[in-house]
Amino acid sequence: MPRMTGNRYIAKMLEAYGITSIFQVPTAFFGVMAEMENMDIRRVVTHGEKAAAYMADGYARATKGPGICMAQSIGAANLAAGLADAFMAQSPVIAMTNAIPAEHRYRHVYQEYDHAAPFHSVTKASYEIDKVSRIPDSLRQTFREATTGSPGPVHLHVRDEALYADADLDLVIEKRHKHYPAFRPEPSVDHVKEAARLISEARRPVIISGAGVMASEAWDEVAQLAEMLTIPVATTLNGKLTLAADHPLNVGVVGRYSHWSANRIVSSADLVIGIGTRLGGMATWEWRVPPANTPTVQIGIDPSELGRNYPATAAVQGDAKVSLQRLISVLEPLNPRKDVLDEVATIVGEWREEFRPMIESDASPMRPERMVREIAENLPDGAMVVSDTGHSGIWTGVMMELKNPGHNFMRCVGSLGWGLPGAIGAKLGLPNRPVLCFTGDGGFWYHIGELETALRHNVNLVIVVNDNRSLNQEKGPIDRAYDGNATQRAYDDLMMFSDVNLSQVASAMGCYAERVERPADIPDALTRAFAANKPAVLDMVSDITAMAPQAREQDVVG
Repeated sequence: MPRMTGNRYIAKMLEAYGITSIFQVPTAFFGVMAEMENMDIRRVVTHGEKAAAYMADGYARATKGPGICMAQSIGAANLAAGLADAFMAQSPVIAMTNAIPAEHRYRHVYQEYDHAAPFHSVTKASYEIDKVSRIPDSLRQTFREATTGSPGPVHLHVRDEALYADADLDLVIEKRHKHYPAFRPEPSVDHVKEAARLISEARRPVIISGAGVMASEAWDEVAQLAEMLTIPVATTLNGKLTLAADHPLNVGVVGRYSHWSANRIVSSADLVIGIGTRLGGMATWEWRVPPANTPTVQIGIDPSELGRNYPATAAVQGDAKVSLQRLISVLEPLNPRKDVLDEVATIVGEWREEFRPMIESDASPMRPERMVREIAENLPDGAMVVSDTGHSGIWTGVMMELKNPGHNFMRCVGSLGWGLPGAIGAKLGLPNRPVLCFTGDGGFWYHIGELETALRHNVNLVIVVNDNRSLNQEKGPIDRAYDGNATQRAYDDLMMFSDVNLSQVASAMGCYAERVERPADIPDALTRAFAANKPAVLDMVSDITAMAPQAREQDVVG
């Protein structure tokens, strides 16, 4: 066995697992950083621990492998706060923190507190290492936990005495845990047959495809199942790219942030086939769509989620791709059902017609519907769209129609401001793919300092800011709080921002930047931004009165 310090072992382990970037705020793990000096690992120092966690999250989702973030002592609480999105998105982020020597515990040493406690609610597991001999097995278990079952963040808390001590340590790597899914569990044959029976007997089945389909890369199988039985497909926001936007069975995103066409068709189904989705509150609009008594077939890798939100008439526990292959093998194809195809075409067509005036609007300030259409139609091949949450998630998730199979879509689950650092992490994970971040000015202001991080590391992504000088998504809650009589002071205090030219801010920081005020100028601005070979900010001035579409009660049947 070679003899090495804990610092060296961790560096060599991360290198062996194929990690190409780590994200951290000093002064954590400087011994590990020193050992990486001649390794092909980018050491990214961010302007805050939350941003480090978000970058690791974006990296993990883009590469489908663990993303690494680090923080010291007092910064650990900030790092934990940044893991909430990764936890909700089932993203395999490994958060590493270091701690004071055991001999100093409970004596009020500088910055002493329980560093591990904040991680318990935002990770799958949290491990503490106080001896160098435990680093090998604990680090392997961290990668194992992050990439198996439903992926998720894991916390590793390493005491300084373990980092600087040395021991005879073998470098053992489990290659399957470089990416997820590390395993593809097979479903029970009986459970597959029961699901097939229910699907065959249904008159109006519908598929809801979620994040698990994207994680398993099971989109071809979903399409095959849908096409062989003419089953409409709705998606969650995270399953958005299961089918191309113009596929004749794609009815759109379902739930709270949704196409009303999807809500209408799902709510009228006599069987819902949930694949790789937990059927949580966002995907079902707080369990309105489908109605609570709708029979369901639920397919997923985590048995604890099967039937959690809708009692599963049939449950199939297994990897989405493998489970669908087994299901398809026992089903008989049917002739295409013209009535279903016509219904989908009619309802989806009505949805498109309703929004056509906004999608084609030449108004200035711009309508976001037109903005996202221009972006979708002018993305380079292979581009990844990374979206912030709130209105940004609705505009991109619902209104941005991505038809190129080479495109990809990744969205923040709930942490406003995630978009910019998440996109930086995604671009560092996939340096040869174009990456576009879509955020609002409210989200952009959260971590605007990370433009410097992107510039320092020559991260040539494009950031589109939907700039309405406000948090206009808050207008509804403000109006309700004031019983419909909100004052101008209420809007000024609780919603409005200064009218700052964000392109000038970005330009002063050294980025490529343009302010775009007319929709006709978007295509050329995008072309220049993607060609800039540096971080590029497009400050797109939009209409403050434009509100993203919300779910409607009239589309809920039953």
